[in-house]
Amino acid sequence: MDVKARRYDSRRRREQALRSRDRVLDVARQLLLERGYASTTIASIAEAADVSVETVYKVFGGKAGLVRAIWERGLAGSGPIPAWRRSDEMQASEADARSVIRRWGALMTEVAPLTAPILLLIRAAAAADAEAEALLEETDRSRLERMEHNAGQLLQRGALREGVTLEQARDLLWLYSSAELYELLVLRRGWSLARYAAFAAEGMIAALLPTAGPNTSMSSAQAGQ
Repeated sequence: MDVKARRYDSRRRREQALRSRDRVLDVARQLLLERGYASTTIASIAEAADVSVETVYKVFGGKAGLVRAIWERGLAGSGPIPAWRRSDEMQASEADARSVIRRWGALMTEVAPLTAPILLLIRAAAAADAEAEALLEETDRSRLERMEHNAGQLLQRGALREGVTLEQARDLLWLYSSAELYELLVLRRGWSLARYAAFAAEGMIAALLPTAGPNTSMSSAQAGQ
C-alpha cells in the first residue's frame, strides 16, 4: 500500500470513528432525557447505537463520561466554530459592551437548548449517584470559570458600573446563564428562545453596566487587543 492510500485509509477511519461517536452521543442524549440517568444503561445505549458496550466504555469511560461528552458537545453550539471561541472573537472586535451582552444572549439561544437539559439531568442524578455529583461539581466549576472570564473582559474594558466587582459580575453572569433560568422560563413557562435571550441580556445590562452609555464602549485600539 502506498503512502497516499495509507493516508486515505487513516482519514477514513478517523471519519468513521467520529461518525460513530456522534451516533452514540445522539442516542445517549435521547435515551437519557427520555428515561433518566439511573434508568439508562450503557448496554441500552450501545444496543441502540449499534456499537459494543466495550466501545462505549473505551471511548467515554462510563455513563458519567458519556454525559460529560454530551454536555461538552452542547457547549460548542451548532456552528462549525465552537460557541465559546466565537464569543471570544466577538468580544475582541466589538467596542460596545451592551452589544457584547446582547450577542451573548443570542449565543444562549444556540447553546442553552443543548446544554440546559443535560445539566438538569445531572443535577437530578447527583442526589443519588456519586459520579453524577462529581460531574455536577465539575460543570458548575467550569461554567463559573467561564463567567469569570467574561466578567473580567467587561472589567478590563472599564464597562462595569461603579461599585460592581469582578466577583459580583461573575455571579450575575452565572445566574443569567444558568440551566435553572432556562428551565423556569423556556421549559416551564413556554417562553420563546428570543424572549428568553432578550430577558437575560437586558437583565445583565441593567445589573452590570452604567445607565448612561459612554463608559460601556472602548476604543478601536482596545478592541483589537
